[in-house]
Amino acid sequence: MAFINSFEKEGNTLFKHRGQIPVILFLMAIPVVYVTHPQMRMQTLTIVSWVAIALSVLGFVIRAISIATTPKGTSGRNTKEGQVAESLNTTGIYSVVRHPLYLGNYFMWIGIVLFTFNWWFVITVSLAFWLYYERIMFAEERFLERKFGNSYMNWANKTPAFIPCLRKYKKNTVPFSFKSVLRREYSGILATVLGFVFIADLRSFFKAGTVELETTGHIVLLAAMFLALILRSIKHYTKLLSEEGRS
Repeated sequence: MAFINSFEKEGNTLFKHRGQIPVILFLMAIPVVYVTHPQMRMQTLTIVSWVAIALSVLGFVIRAISIATTPKGTSGRNTKEGQVAESLNTTGIYSVVRHPLYLGNYFMWIGIVLFTFNWWFVITVSLAFWLYYERIMFAEERFLERKFGNSYMNWANKTPAFIPCLRKYKKNTVPFSFKSVLRREYSGILATVLGFVFIADLRSFFKAGTVELETTGHIVLLAAMFLALILRSIKHYTKLLSEEGRS
């Protein structure tokens, strides 16, 4: 099989299983936290912790902007079964970077990875993320190229794939929708909070043999779980978060 076809096939396969990435990261984090003994002062560890949280928040903001300004049926909204696009999304955040959702994913998860205080883990996950998503992005772009032809190529040739170029920004054609963020991002928020609490609990257990439940992290986790439950119920049993022309 030609490399171009092999890459596309692998990308479509990886795309269908991308939801398993958090589980893999959680499992990998267990031995990493166990063997990691950071030789840093407490003040430095606190700063690194806040940087890690800030990176995950940045990732969420990038995803939120992407989702809140994406109309139904555009290139920014795919399904578990495969690629979907009735129109090409080239304005707003998609005018500065071609894959903002994956960029957001990277920052959300690398924040949790950094919270392990293991720099080698950060580097390893970053490289693995690129190798994994490179094929997914390749498969998506092959689909869009066949679907939209020159319109896609003209946009792709002047828009970076993963590192945003803010000077290329073009005003979005649809308004920001907070409902879209509430409808689609509650599970991502919950998973991110769970990731930080999981790492903190692992570190506490390996260091002291116990896990302290009455912490700020656990309070935030309970709040995130409650919020996710409420939003999921509203989404599935009411039409309060429904919007015409939105995915």
